[in-house]
Amino acid sequence: MTVVTPAIAGLRRDERTFLGHPTGLAFLFFTEMWERVSYYGMRALLVLYMTEQLLQPGHAETVLGYAGFKSFLEMLFGPMSVQAVSSQIYGTYTASVYGATLFGGLLADRVLGQRKSVFLGGVLMAIGQFMLMSESLFLPALLVLICGNGCFKANISTQVGNLYAPGDARRDSAFSLFYVGVNIGAFIAPLLCGTIGEFYGWKYGFAAAGVGMIVGLIIFRMGRKHLPPDTLTQSREEGKAHGPLTKSDKNAIWALLVIALLNTFFWATYEQQGNTFALWARDYTDRSFFGLIEIPVTWFQSFNPFFIFTLTPFLVAFWARQRARNAEPTAVTKMAIGCWLVGAAYLFLMIPALMIGETGKAGVMWSIVHCAIITVGELYLSPVGLSLFSKVAPIKFVSMMMGVNYMSNLLGNYLQGYLGSFWEVMPKSSFWLLMAVIAIASGVAIQAFNRPLNRIIAERIGTRG
Repeated sequence: MTVVTPAIAGLRRDERTFLGHPTGLAFLFFTEMWERVSYYGMRALLVLYMTEQLLQPGHAETVLGYAGFKSFLEMLFGPMSVQAVSSQIYGTYTASVYGATLFGGLLADRVLGQRKSVFLGGVLMAIGQFMLMSESLFLPALLVLICGNGCFKANISTQVGNLYAPGDARRDSAFSLFYVGVNIGAFIAPLLCGTIGEFYGWKYGFAAAGVGMIVGLIIFRMGRKHLPPDTLTQSREEGKAHGPLTKSDKNAIWALLVIALLNTFFWATYEQQGNTFALWARDYTDRSFFGLIEIPVTWFQSFNPFFIFTLTPFLVAFWARQRARNAEPTAVTKMAIGCWLVGAAYLFLMIPALMIGETGKAGVMWSIVHCAIITVGELYLSPVGLSLFSKVAPIKFVSMMMGVNYMSNLLGNYLQGYLGSFWEVMPKSSFWLLMAVIAIASGVAIQAFNRPLNRIIAERIGTRG
């Protein structure tokens, strides 16, 4: 049985290309880049803003809903410090951002289509960033940002996959390129929004993040004629919008659900980059760079994305050489390797933590090398997962299943917020060891499912041609 795919086989080919790919990829690349400037610019400021100003006496009382939210947390976990509450808010926010993608994907698949959903999400995120300029609107602003991300995130990733016909070998490299765009934005964000917020006022940093989102919306509108048709439109034309799921569809959904669940613990450890790693940079790192400058705390959030776009070409070339020798790991094995590398990154960071104890400061190079290792782990897991979900998911649920992929981010980010609340009460070396153990164990669990998952995945991709 031929399975309808989201790839647009009949899409007009543009004479001009973007690095050998359809022109539409360029517009999606730069739209996502500026959306990530917005998201990561705000995220670089979030924990620092809460711990240094917003949740301190004299400010916290003005935040709408904060007293009730803190009381709820303390009912569950007991009395909490400002740092612990900040960690829980950070984890709840970042988790909810990814959890909302499931509903944003369903909205696109059933009602709006991907294009309208992306634009609506961008508008909501711009509004949310400007709302953050008011202390009293902090929690409502986070809610607006969550809804905007839900509409935006899964649907723009779906559009990348939709640019390619079944069996087009460029799809994997397209997601690697797209991921470079994500991380160029993530690199710029702390340097732009973080610097403005840290040195000129938090609210101006959030305003800069809002402007970044507006730039992304403009680029998206400019490129609309180069974007693929919505899968909602295509499936309706094929008469498959509400047909029953085939056995292949059901097997694919179960396989993707298992992968998403196992990825949870990767994200629980990886996402400490914006939480406890920021506190490590602030309180336990000598931020002097060879005696030349003192690196601002928010700039540490740029190390990871910098390594993404500098290391990606080398890793893609390495995979190509493995493929030529028929030795390239499967997608599932790559994800397991990604988890193990994240574990190795935290084991590496445990070394300076043991050396300095609880009062000293580690050299900045420890943090830089840690970010390089954790970045390679991310490259082995995240873009590989995006490509896999776009290949395997049934067309009528493609955006929703991309949202399922991000559900692992939801659970992982909430878990990282909970784990981060132990930062103050654990020796820092023990905390980094805990992160390493969780990441390595998740890699072992993923690899254990390698054979059964790959049978299902191979059957699905083979069915699609």
